[in-house]
Amino acid sequence: MQWLDRTKKWAKGVKRDVVVLWMAARDRRVPWYAKLAAGAVAAYALSPVDLIPDFVPVLGYLDDLVIVPIGIVAALKLIPADVLTDLRIEAAKRTERPVSRAGMIAVISTWVLLAAVIVWMVIGEI
Repeated sequence: MQWLDRTKKWAKGVKRDVVVLWMAARDRRVPWYAKLAAGAVAAYALSPVDLIPDFVPVLGYLDDLVIVPIGIVAALKLIPADVLTDLRIEAAKRTERPVSRAGMIAVISTWVLLAAVIVWMVIGEI
């Protein structure tokens, strides 16, 4: 059952790093481009709505298993090492999971815009 322990440890680290990104987006020691990346990844990861809903076979979990972790790794690389260490210590102390309303709004807006484009294209064909 070592793989189960490793998987739990990995999931806990991902959860912590999402909180790190959420905090980094608000930390004045972090460069603006890193704040932008950290905020975008954290907003998406914390959003209760996914771009690809989980009920879509295979693709629904693709963002949770591949896209989010890649985004986390990329955004973490932009944060200065000393700041990242401080943020990881602080994130480990926090027990609550923040929710990103901005991320939810961005995802819902994307879906509404996509639906509007599809409707516009269908009406244009009639």
